[in-house]
Amino acid sequence: MNDKQLIGKAIVFIENNLYEPIAACDVAKAVSYSYFHFHRYFQAAMGETIGSYIRSRRLTQAARDLIHSENKVLDIGISLYFETAESFTRAFKDRYSMTPTEYRKNGIDVLIGNRQSAQRPDKTIITYEGLGPEIITIPDVHIMGIGFKTTIDGNESVAMWQQFNNQIPPALFTNKRYGVFEAGETCSSDTFHTDSETMAFVGIEVSEDYSIPNNMSGKKLLGGKYARFIHRGTIDTLIQTYHYIWGVWFPKSGFELADRADFECYTERFTGASNEDSEIDIYFPIK
Repeated sequence: MNDKQLIGKAIVFIENNLYEPIAACDVAKAVSYSYFHFHRYFQAAMGETIGSYIRSRRLTQAARDLIHSENKVLDIGISLYFETAESFTRAFKDRYSMTPTEYRKNGIDVLIGNRQSAQRPDKTIITYEGLGPEIITIPDVHIMGIGFKTTIDGNESVAMWQQFNNQIPPALFTNKRYGVFEAGETCSSDTFHTDSETMAFVGIEVSEDYSIPNNMSGKKLLGGKYARFIHRGTIDTLIQTYHYIWGVWFPKSGFELADRADFECYTERFTGASNEDSEIDIYFPIK
């Protein structure tokens, strides 16, 4: 299935289930992708998260129902999974600059305020010469560090790295460092919001038999085939590299994602978050 077919299948599933209690993870399941991988792919291709798209479409549908049905305003909101009249009114007014009742009274059609085009302008995706990956096979990697919950829109990694750096034994400072991102377990309860939780882990490479202190935990990164990209530049521009990977390279690569965590590796080539010459290795698991 190519990139257009994949996104198209997801959108058809959403359209057919606007009046059902679907969550972002349900959309990923419908296209046979892991939630963690697909939400980032969808965001790169569509310019917004799955949850944001669902919410946007439900508001557009609510506007249509206000004009073309005789259902009560509250019933329309509840049918589209807005929990209260207040939450429906607030969301609708934020989008259409008027309340649902005012919208119905004025008889305005739904053409105003419709969601933006699904196409991302090419100029918004930053590409780098030579960003194409190296396909490699790596062994299992054992790391020691700190696991934590973070969100799609929020990022606690910087704070966790600071905490971790204060706890690393001096003898390990020269070891490779890793940032690992995994699927969270709470997405099933998240229908609208962009704050779905995911598990993350920051740590440093250790031997398999290293004695891990009580204030840290261990993790094994599964070996196998990976596409390794190199991000060159500051941390602030890292998101642009991910937009390229998900929005440009991956849909056209012909590779399938493997069911393993993807991760970032910081070696001696990483010379600081604000250094434009810094390099970060990004590993995506492939079959």
